[in-house]
Amino acid sequence: MAGPLPLNALNAFVVAARQGSFSKAAEELHVTPAAVSQQIRSLEESLGIQLFHRLNRGLALTDAGRSGLVKLQSGFADIQQAVELMRTGGAASELNIWTAPSFASKWLMPRMHRFIELNSSIDLRISGSSALIDSNSTAPSLSAETLKSHNIDVAIRFGSGNYPGCEVQRMMDVVAIPLCSPELLDKSASLPLSNPSDLRHHTLLHDESPYEGRPTWASWFEDAGLAGETAQHNLYFNSVSLALTAAIEGQGVVLTLEQMAQDDVDKGRLVPLFDRPMKVSHAYHLVTLANAEDDPRVKAFGDWIFSEIDRNSS
Repeated sequence: MAGPLPLNALNAFVVAARQGSFSKAAEELHVTPAAVSQQIRSLEESLGIQLFHRLNRGLALTDAGRSGLVKLQSGFADIQQAVELMRTGGAASELNIWTAPSFASKWLMPRMHRFIELNSSIDLRISGSSALIDSNSTAPSLSAETLKSHNIDVAIRFGSGNYPGCEVQRMMDVVAIPLCSPELLDKSASLPLSNPSDLRHHTLLHDESPYEGRPTWASWFEDAGLAGETAQHNLYFNSVSLALTAAIEGQGVVLTLEQMAQDDVDKGRLVPLFDRPMKVSHAYHLVTLANAEDDPRVKAFGDWIFSEIDRNSS
Protein backbone atom coordinates (compact mmCIF):
# COMPACT_ATOMS: atom_id res chain seq x y z
CA MET A 1 0.00 0.00 0.00
CA ALA A 2 1.62 3.24 -1.17
CA GLY A 3 0.85 6.71 0.13
CA PRO A 4 -0.63 7.80 3.46
CA LEU A 5 -2.27 5.16 5.64
CA PRO A 6 -6.10 5.24 5.42
CA LEU A 7 -6.56 5.66 9.17
CA ASN A 8 -10.31 6.26 8.99
CA ALA A 9 -10.85 3.09 6.97
CA LEU A 10 -8.56 1.08 9.27
CA ASN A 11 -10.44 2.36 12.31
CA ALA A 12 -13.75 1.46 10.64
CA PHE A 13 -12.37 -2.06 10.12
CA VAL A 14 -11.41 -2.39 13.80
CA VAL A 15 -14.81 -1.17 15.00
CA ALA A 16 -16.74 -3.33 12.51
CA ALA A 17 -14.73 -6.39 13.58
CA ARG A 18 -15.59 -5.73 17.23
CA GLN A 19 -19.25 -4.96 16.61
CA GLY A 20 -19.80 -7.73 14.08
CA SER A 21 -21.86 -5.55 11.75
CA PHE A 22 -21.54 -2.42 9.63
CA SER A 23 -24.72 -0.90 11.10
CA LYS A 24 -23.50 -1.18 14.70
CA ALA A 25 -20.09 0.14 13.69
CA ALA A 26 -21.81 3.08 12.00
CA GLU A 27 -23.68 3.90 15.22
CA GLU A 28 -20.42 3.96 17.18
CA LEU A 29 -18.63 6.03 14.56
CA HIS A 30 -21.59 8.41 14.04
CA VAL A 31 -21.72 7.78 10.29
CA THR A 32 -24.05 5.85 8.01
CA PRO A 33 -23.78 2.07 7.44
CA ALA A 34 -23.18 2.83 3.76
CA ALA A 35 -20.18 4.98 4.69
CA VAL A 36 -18.67 2.18 6.78
CA SER A 37 -19.32 -0.36 4.02
CA GLN A 38 -17.66 1.91 1.47
CA GLN A 39 -14.60 2.45 3.71
CA ILE A 40 -14.17 -1.30 4.18
CA ARG A 41 -14.65 -1.97 0.47
CA SER A 42 -12.06 0.67 -0.44
CA LEU A 43 -9.64 -0.77 2.11
CA GLU A 44 -10.10 -4.28 0.73
CA GLU A 45 -9.52 -3.03 -2.82
CA SER A 46 -6.36 -1.14 -1.87
CA LEU A 47 -4.98 -4.16 0.02
CA GLY A 48 -6.09 -6.65 -2.62
CA ILE A 49 -7.63 -8.95 0.01
CA GLN A 50 -11.02 -9.67 1.57
CA LEU A 51 -11.27 -8.71 5.24
CA PHE A 52 -14.79 -9.93 6.05
CA HIS A 53 -17.16 -12.66 5.00
CA ARG A 54 -20.56 -10.96 4.56
CA LEU A 55 -23.11 -13.28 6.17
CA ASN A 56 -26.87 -13.00 6.60
CA ARG A 57 -26.43 -12.83 10.37
CA GLY A 58 -23.55 -10.34 10.31
CA LEU A 59 -19.82 -10.27 9.62
CA ALA A 60 -17.09 -12.84 10.10
CA LEU A 61 -13.39 -12.06 9.79
CA THR A 62 -11.38 -13.78 7.10
CA ASP A 63 -8.00 -15.24 8.06
CA ALA A 64 -6.36 -12.19 6.49
CA GLY A 65 -8.55 -9.81 8.48
CA ARG A 66 -7.95 -11.70 11.71
CA SER A 67 -4.18 -11.70 11.19
CA GLY A 68 -3.94 -7.91 11.41
CA LEU A 69 -6.71 -7.09 13.85
CA VAL A 70 -4.81 -7.36 17.15
CA LYS A 71 -1.91 -5.19 15.95
CA LEU A 72 -4.33 -2.59 14.61
CA GLN A 73 -6.19 -2.54 17.94
CA SER A 74 -2.86 -2.06 19.72
CA GLY A 75 -1.84 0.64 17.24
CA PHE A 76 -5.00 2.68 17.73
CA ALA A 77 -4.61 2.28 21.50
CA ASP A 78 -1.10 3.73 21.17
CA ILE A 79 -2.46 6.67 19.17
CA GLN A 80 -5.13 7.32 21.80
CA GLN A 81 -2.49 7.15 24.52
CA ALA A 82 -0.28 9.63 22.65
CA VAL A 83 -3.18 12.05 22.18
CA GLU A 84 -4.08 11.74 25.86
CA LEU A 85 -0.48 12.46 26.87
CA MET A 86 -0.49 15.60 24.74
CA ARG A 87 -3.86 16.64 26.14
CA THR A 88 -2.73 16.27 29.75
CA GLY A 89 0.80 17.58 29.22
CA GLY A 90 2.24 14.17 30.08
CA ALA A 91 0.36 13.79 33.37
CA ALA A 92 -1.67 10.64 33.98
CA SER A 93 -5.45 10.99 33.90
CA GLU A 94 -7.86 8.96 36.00
CA LEU A 95 -10.66 6.64 34.85
CA ASN A 96 -13.31 5.60 37.38
CA ILE A 97 -14.63 2.06 36.89
CA TRP A 98 -17.42 0.50 38.93
CA THR A 99 -18.31 -3.17 38.81
CA ALA A 100 -19.32 -6.07 41.03
CA PRO A 101 -16.53 -7.26 43.37
CA SER A 102 -16.73 -10.77 41.90
CA PHE A 103 -16.24 -9.55 38.33
CA ALA A 104 -13.40 -7.25 39.41
CA SER A 105 -11.51 -10.01 41.24
CA LYS A 106 -12.25 -13.02 39.04
CA TRP A 107 -12.27 -11.54 35.51
CA LEU A 108 -10.90 -8.00 35.43
CA MET A 109 -7.85 -8.27 37.70
CA PRO A 110 -6.21 -11.26 35.94
CA ARG A 111 -6.27 -9.24 32.69
CA MET A 112 -5.71 -5.69 33.91
CA HIS A 113 -1.94 -5.73 33.41
CA ARG A 114 -2.44 -5.72 29.64
CA PHE A 115 -4.52 -2.53 29.77
CA ILE A 116 -1.90 -0.84 31.96
CA GLU A 117 0.89 -1.83 29.55
CA LEU A 118 -1.03 -0.28 26.64
CA ASN A 119 -2.28 2.82 28.49
CA SER A 120 0.38 4.01 30.90
CA SER A 121 -1.05 7.55 30.83
CA ILE A 122 -4.35 6.42 32.38
CA ASP A 123 -4.66 5.78 36.11
CA LEU A 124 -7.52 3.47 37.08
CA ARG A 125 -9.76 3.81 40.10
CA ILE A 126 -11.66 0.53 40.39
CA SER A 127 -14.56 0.29 42.84
CA GLY A 128 -16.16 -3.06 43.55
CA SER A 129 -19.72 -2.43 44.63
CA SER A 130 -22.72 -4.74 44.73
CA ALA A 131 -24.86 -1.59 44.60
CA LEU A 132 -24.25 -1.67 40.87
CA ILE A 133 -25.64 -5.16 40.35
CA ASP A 134 -29.17 -5.61 39.05
CA SER A 135 -31.14 -6.59 42.12
CA ASN A 136 -34.36 -8.55 42.10
CA SER A 137 -36.27 -5.28 42.27
CA THR A 138 -38.27 -4.38 39.15
CA ALA A 139 -36.89 -0.82 39.13
CA PRO A 140 -33.47 -0.41 37.48
CA SER A 141 -30.88 0.87 39.95
CA LEU A 142 -28.41 2.06 37.33
CA SER A 143 -29.11 5.15 35.25
CA ALA A 144 -27.35 8.20 33.85
CA GLU A 145 -28.06 9.97 37.14
CA THR A 146 -26.33 7.15 39.05
CA LEU A 147 -23.22 7.48 36.90
CA LYS A 148 -23.15 11.25 37.27
CA SER A 149 -23.77 11.32 41.03
CA HIS A 150 -21.02 8.74 41.71
CA ASN A 151 -18.60 10.21 39.13
CA ILE A 152 -18.48 6.88 37.27
CA ASP A 153 -16.83 6.85 33.85
CA VAL A 154 -17.49 3.17 33.11
CA ALA A 155 -19.73 0.60 34.80
CA ILE A 156 -19.51 -3.10 34.00
CA ARG A 157 -22.89 -4.56 34.79
CA PHE A 158 -24.46 -8.02 34.78
CA GLY A 159 -28.14 -7.61 34.10
CA SER A 160 -30.88 -6.91 31.60
CA GLY A 161 -29.26 -3.94 29.85
CA ASN A 162 -32.14 -1.60 30.77
CA TYR A 163 -30.27 1.41 32.12
CA PRO A 164 -32.13 4.68 31.38
CA GLY A 165 -30.17 7.47 29.75
CA CYS A 166 -27.00 5.39 29.42
CA GLU A 167 -24.97 4.16 26.49
CA VAL A 168 -25.12 0.36 26.83
CA GLN A 169 -22.94 -2.13 24.94
CA ARG A 170 -23.57 -5.84 25.41
CA MET A 171 -20.16 -7.23 26.33
CA MET A 172 -20.64 -10.96 26.54
CA ASP A 173 -23.34 -13.57 26.87
CA VAL A 174 -22.83 -16.12 29.61
CA VAL A 175 -23.56 -19.70 30.56
CA ALA A 176 -23.58 -21.35 33.99
CA ILE A 177 -21.46 -24.45 34.59
CA PRO A 178 -20.79 -26.77 37.56
CA LEU A 179 -17.19 -27.09 38.73
CA CYS A 180 -15.14 -28.75 41.45
CA SER A 181 -11.51 -29.00 42.49
CA PRO A 182 -9.22 -31.56 40.82
CA GLU A 183 -8.75 -33.15 44.25
CA LEU A 184 -12.49 -33.72 44.70
CA LEU A 185 -12.70 -35.21 41.22
CA ASP A 186 -9.79 -37.54 42.04
CA LYS A 187 -11.77 -38.86 45.03
CA SER A 188 -14.78 -39.64 42.86
CA ALA A 189 -13.95 -43.36 42.62
CA SER A 190 -16.01 -43.91 45.77
CA LEU A 191 -18.49 -41.09 45.03
CA PRO A 192 -18.60 -40.72 41.23
CA LEU A 193 -19.02 -37.41 39.43
CA SER A 194 -19.57 -38.75 35.94
CA ASN A 195 -23.14 -37.54 35.33
CA PRO A 196 -25.49 -34.92 36.85
CA SER A 197 -27.45 -37.42 38.96
CA ASP A 198 -24.24 -38.18 40.91
CA LEU A 199 -24.48 -34.72 42.50
CA ARG A 200 -27.07 -36.00 44.98
CA HIS A 201 -24.21 -37.69 46.85
CA HIS A 202 -22.08 -34.54 47.06
CA THR A 203 -22.16 -31.14 48.74
CA LEU A 204 -23.58 -28.37 46.57
CA LEU A 205 -22.16 -24.87 47.00
CA HIS A 206 -24.77 -22.15 46.49
CA ASP A 207 -24.08 -18.53 45.50
CA GLU A 208 -26.90 -16.46 46.99
CA SER A 209 -25.66 -13.06 45.82
CA PRO A 210 -28.64 -10.68 45.51
CA TYR A 211 -28.50 -10.06 41.78
CA GLU A 212 -31.05 -10.60 39.05
CA GLY A 213 -30.43 -13.52 36.72
CA ARG A 214 -28.20 -15.42 39.17
CA PRO A 215 -28.06 -19.11 38.16
CA THR A 216 -29.37 -21.55 40.75
CA TRP A 217 -28.91 -25.27 41.23
CA ALA A 218 -32.67 -25.74 40.93
CA SER A 219 -32.69 -24.15 37.47
CA TRP A 220 -29.60 -26.11 36.39
CA PHE A 221 -31.11 -29.43 37.49
CA GLU A 222 -34.30 -28.58 35.61
CA ASP A 223 -32.28 -27.70 32.51
CA ALA A 224 -30.47 -31.05 32.84
CA GLY A 225 -33.78 -32.94 32.99
CA LEU A 226 -33.57 -33.56 36.75
CA ALA A 227 -36.20 -31.16 38.08
CA GLY A 228 -36.57 -31.40 41.85
CA GLU A 229 -33.19 -33.08 42.39
CA THR A 230 -31.57 -32.41 45.78
CA ALA A 231 -28.15 -33.07 47.29
CA GLN A 232 -26.95 -34.77 50.43
CA HIS A 233 -25.45 -31.55 51.81
CA ASN A 234 -25.56 -27.85 50.93
CA LEU A 235 -23.41 -24.82 51.75
CA TYR A 236 -24.71 -21.30 51.13
CA PHE A 237 -22.68 -18.13 50.49
CA ASN A 238 -23.60 -14.48 49.93
CA SER A 239 -20.93 -13.97 47.26
CA VAL A 240 -19.70 -15.91 44.26
CA SER A 241 -16.07 -15.35 45.34
CA LEU A 242 -16.68 -17.22 48.60
CA ALA A 243 -18.48 -20.04 46.80
CA LEU A 244 -15.59 -20.38 44.34
CA THR A 245 -13.03 -20.37 47.15
CA ALA A 246 -14.93 -23.18 48.87
CA ALA A 247 -14.93 -25.17 45.63
CA ILE A 248 -11.18 -24.62 45.16
CA GLU A 249 -10.66 -25.93 48.71
CA GLY A 250 -12.55 -29.11 47.82
CA GLN A 251 -15.64 -28.37 49.90
CA GLY A 252 -18.10 -29.31 47.15
CA VAL A 253 -19.41 -28.54 43.68
CA VAL A 254 -20.18 -24.96 42.71
CA LEU A 255 -22.47 -23.58 39.98
CA THR A 256 -21.36 -20.26 38.56
CA LEU A 257 -21.03 -18.22 35.39
CA GLU A 258 -18.29 -19.66 33.18
CA GLN A 259 -16.51 -16.29 32.97
CA MET A 260 -16.23 -16.07 36.76
CA ALA A 261 -14.34 -19.36 36.89
CA GLN A 262 -12.24 -19.05 33.73
CA ASP A 263 -9.03 -17.94 35.46
CA ASP A 264 -9.35 -20.71 38.06
CA VAL A 265 -9.92 -23.27 35.28
CA ASP A 266 -6.95 -21.98 33.27
CA LYS A 267 -4.71 -22.29 36.35
CA GLY A 268 -5.93 -25.79 37.20
CA ARG A 269 -7.72 -24.85 40.41
CA LEU A 270 -11.17 -25.89 39.15
CA VAL A 271 -12.46 -28.45 36.67
CA PRO A 272 -15.74 -28.10 34.71
CA LEU A 273 -18.10 -31.06 35.05
CA PHE A 274 -20.52 -32.90 32.73
CA ASP A 275 -20.22 -30.57 29.71
CA ARG A 276 -23.74 -29.29 30.40
CA PRO A 277 -23.64 -25.46 30.25
CA MET A 278 -26.91 -23.69 31.01
CA LYS A 279 -27.79 -20.57 29.04
CA VAL A 280 -28.41 -17.48 31.18
CA SER A 281 -30.81 -14.81 29.96
CA HIS A 282 -28.83 -11.86 31.33
CA ALA A 283 -25.43 -10.67 30.10
CA TYR A 284 -22.51 -8.42 30.98
CA HIS A 285 -22.81 -4.86 29.70
CA LEU A 286 -20.42 -1.93 29.37
CA VAL A 287 -22.37 1.11 30.57
CA THR A 288 -21.37 4.76 30.15
CA LEU A 289 -22.97 8.14 29.74
CA ALA A 290 -24.16 9.04 26.25
CA ASN A 291 -21.33 10.26 23.99
CA ALA A 292 -18.72 8.93 26.43
CA GLU A 293 -16.91 7.38 23.44
CA ASP A 294 -15.72 10.92 22.71
CA ASP A 295 -13.57 10.61 25.85
CA PRO A 296 -10.32 8.92 24.76
CA ARG A 297 -9.93 7.27 28.19
CA VAL A 298 -13.35 5.61 27.94
CA LYS A 299 -12.74 4.60 24.33
CA ALA A 300 -9.35 3.11 25.19
CA PHE A 301 -10.88 1.05 27.99
CA GLY A 302 -13.82 -0.07 25.86
CA ASP A 303 -11.59 -1.08 22.95
CA TRP A 304 -9.30 -2.97 25.31
CA ILE A 305 -12.05 -4.89 27.10
CA PHE A 306 -13.64 -6.01 23.84
CA SER A 307 -10.23 -7.10 22.57
CA GLU A 308 -9.87 -9.20 25.75
CA ILE A 309 -13.23 -10.82 25.07
CA ASP A 310 -12.13 -11.55 21.49
CA ARG A 311 -8.88 -13.02 22.86
CA ASN A 312 -10.82 -15.40 25.12
CA SER A 313 -13.20 -16.51 22.36
CA SER A 314 -10.51 -17.16 19.74
